[in-house]
Amino acid sequence: MGKQLEKIQELIERRNAARLGGGEKAIQKQHDKGKYTARERINMLLDEGSFEELDMFVRHRCTNFGMEKKQVDGDAVVTGYGTIEGRLVYIFAQDATSFGGALSETMAMKICKIMDLAMKNGAPVIGLNDSGGARIQEGINALGGYAEIFQRNINASGVIPQISAILGPCAGGAVYSPALTDFIIMCQGISYMFLTGPKVVKTVTGEDVSQEQLGGAKVHATKSGVAHFAAENEEEAMALIKKLLSYMPSNNIEEAPRVECTDPIDRAEDALNSVIPESPNDPYNMYDVIGAIVDNGEFLEVHKDWAKNIIVGFARFNGQSVGVIANQPNYMAGVLDVNASRKGGRFVRFCDAFNIPLVTLVDVPGFLPGTQQEYNAVIMNGAKLLYAYGEATVPKITVTLRKSYGGSHIVMSCKQLRGDMNYAWPSAEIAVMGASGAAGILYAKQGKMAKAAAAEAKSEEEAKKIMADHKQFIAEKEQEYNDLFCTPYNAAKYGYIDDVIEPRNTRFRIIRALEQTRTKKLTNPAKKHGNIPL
Repeated sequence: MGKQLEKIQELIERRNAARLGGGEKAIQKQHDKGKYTARERINMLLDEGSFEELDMFVRHRCTNFGMEKKQVDGDAVVTGYGTIEGRLVYIFAQDATSFGGALSETMAMKICKIMDLAMKNGAPVIGLNDSGGARIQEGINALGGYAEIFQRNINASGVIPQISAILGPCAGGAVYSPALTDFIIMCQGISYMFLTGPKVVKTVTGEDVSQEQLGGAKVHATKSGVAHFAAENEEEAMALIKKLLSYMPSNNIEEAPRVECTDPIDRAEDALNSVIPESPNDPYNMYDVIGAIVDNGEFLEVHKDWAKNIIVGFARFNGQSVGVIANQPNYMAGVLDVNASRKGGRFVRFCDAFNIPLVTLVDVPGFLPGTQQEYNAVIMNGAKLLYAYGEATVPKITVTLRKSYGGSHIVMSCKQLRGDMNYAWPSAEIAVMGASGAAGILYAKQGKMAKAAAAEAKSEEEAKKIMADHKQFIAEKEQEYNDLFCTPYNAAKYGYIDDVIEPRNTRFRIIRALEQTRTKKLTNPAKKHGNIPL
């Protein structure tokens, strides 16, 4: 065999060894945990045969604690690029079979190279996280590596989509990279995220919790809102990444891919004419409305199990990707609170950053009252949603279905926050507050007088008549307030509502509005950046 053939054979052997990561025993151990390897995950996610690996032969430089004797090609992360449905993406997958996926200086260098390429070429970056944290043998060099990654996450924010899948442990400082990305997907049973582990928690606070209770997928999908999606398994997690990417552009100067629409744009939904209950206090399910108006009823919900009083997610109208934000009357009457405001505000800002139009469906009675909300800064958090809508320059289409009261009316993409087309159903009640509350305030003096008169009445029958007369008076005033203010026509009179539409035609009217605003051009005042109320 000639020297060239020997070198080629050596290359093939080194490639094969590198693809085994930590070796066959480590791979089997990973499989025994019910988890895939880094390369198996990449093959599951990317188009077949599209993956081009980079830095396969990188090795760590550490000589502390005998580390110079432990060398593995690739150094615990697989990096490269490929395609998903033909679109370029960059990817890194931490390899738990090698050093437990712990981050070293050179591992961070590999990840940073991929992120730099993604920025340079305007393509999404996907991180598949499965790591034991920083490689402690490297000390400050490992911490410096994390900081290099974080800085790139920050630079890439709003420029290219960043998606993180947590497919194993992600603890300590490592959690901040996913937290800086746009979307986090966790897997039930195999993934967890926390800053301090159960042992530290036990030592410091005395709490006895498991990893799952402290930072499992269910916890972060329902309680903290850290996870946007909680997948049942890795296959579902990969399918979610693919679906999520289909709704967004590759970068902030492109438009989201437009797909062929097989759903008639003028499809009328007669059921919408009767979806609003007769009683203003009765709930209905906003999912019924969303499903009826979007293309083929397809809706990818984000943060499905957290802050369920507001719904956010992606859909299409006539093949165009949009972000949908909707109050949910079926949960807490659709009120806004701290978490709903955070959830809605962050989603609005993502859509605005990536040129995705916003469709807002409004049925909101106000902000949730109480000391818990006030102590948890509902004022500041409500302002986040307000800021996000006011800052957004993408097309904004708003439809008010029923209630839109007080400050919550303003916050939910009203006309004065540069809404492009604001529609209302005939059932819309756009006012400072509901008729009952308004009458109670406006005629409080008469109420006090009636109670005083009843107390001085000569008989119980006379007292009952006084109070009955006052009740009738208040009922008349409530109706008067309803007729004057709790209708869409009062807002339409001032041009705050562009049109009152028949519910069955909502899909068609939204599509027309989106088509009208396709060439919209709007810029914010020149500045370094705003100071959003964080």
